[in-house]
Amino acid sequence: MNKNTTKTAVMTAFTLAMVAGTAQAGGLERGGYNIDLLFDPSTYAAEAAATYVNPQRELNNVVDINPANGVGSNGIGGGATNGVEDSEGYWVPRIGVKAGFGDSIDCMADYSQPWGAHTNPGANWMGANDNIETKIESDNYAATCSYKWDVGKGQFRVIGGGFYQEVGGFKERLVTPVFAPGFDGVGRLDLDGSGWGWRTGVAYEVPEYALRASLVYNSAVDLDNLKGSIDLSGVLLPNGLGGFVPGTKYDVSSFASMPDSLELKFQTGIAPGWLAFGSVKWTDWSQLQIVEVNPTSPAPGRLPTSLDLLYRDGWTVTGGVGHKFNDQWSGALSLTWDRGTSHGYGSQTDTWTVGTGVSYAPTENVELRLAGAVGILTSGNSAPMDGSSAEVTYDFDTDIVSAISTSLKVKF
Repeated sequence: MNKNTTKTAVMTAFTLAMVAGTAQAGGLERGGYNIDLLFDPSTYAAEAAATYVNPQRELNNVVDINPANGVGSNGIGGGATNGVEDSEGYWVPRIGVKAGFGDSIDCMADYSQPWGAHTNPGANWMGANDNIETKIESDNYAATCSYKWDVGKGQFRVIGGGFYQEVGGFKERLVTPVFAPGFDGVGRLDLDGSGWGWRTGVAYEVPEYALRASLVYNSAVDLDNLKGSIDLSGVLLPNGLGGFVPGTKYDVSSFASMPDSLELKFQTGIAPGWLAFGSVKWTDWSQLQIVEVNPTSPAPGRLPTSLDLLYRDGWTVTGGVGHKFNDQWSGALSLTWDRGTSHGYGSQTDTWTVGTGVSYAPTENVELRLAGAVGILTSGNSAPMDGSSAEVTYDFDTDIVSAISTSLKVKF
């Protein structure tokens, strides 16, 4: 099989796999980790990509199971029990550069946003005491290198690198249904932190057959410096004497660990111009259960809180084929299954995603790619679990998720 004939189809296939995975991954995953640029055979390469994901999860039969929460009279709390739009669309950017040093060493540096979440059911729904809006964002700065040598008909490669990660976000919810002019009962939590991680892996390649197998482990990232604030200045709190006092804004601290992961990828040429590919990824989301948040200086009226995630481990499996139509155009098709990280609490059930994409290479040094995906978010229900502070139940039908991705690569 001609090596150059297959190369473009290979890269299109990987782009498509990335889009499908981004569209349906569980936990807090968005872009995840991607080091495919490290394997580019060019001496120098640079790539920029952007993906837009649009999940359309709706919540139904919402029940506030704590009678003490009351029903709001000013648009905060109470309200909708069906058709509550919970999810928000989001962008995932990725930028990377790669350089080869001699015949054996390749290095890349990249920026990505591996983790994130954005739920925004709003204030006028029956679960406002549980969530009005939650948003988490991340920034990841990484450097990865590999060393390769000849083994049999191909080359064996060892991979290593490190990354620095920043994670932050906020959550707003109805704290108390007691309202007064200037007090809407809504509290807000803000947190951010940072940490370091590392990766290691191995790969084996036979360029003659467009064959590559890789196994890469990414370590957990301990956010042991999570700090922020709780703002209860819009809340009237009971004073213990039958009256109420205004809440305050105060500093808080916490600890969380972003998950480690292990991913196996495989691809091989199966006919002239044709490529088959697949991947299996495990992510240790079960280490994120209940994140306790406590005041740094405890005092009356300074309440602790928690972020209840209660995830189980995530598994993502992708398979597909890519084909080179001519010297400029290639295409690919993939199918992805992701095991939901929710198991009785939350709305992250199993998903199935179909993706397709095209690659256009007007010259040997430039490649443009466009890919899309559509999938189903399977149905389920959510109720409080042991240790959680949730006070709402709901269910959801099978919903749709879609995504579109575009990228530009320059190599020389």
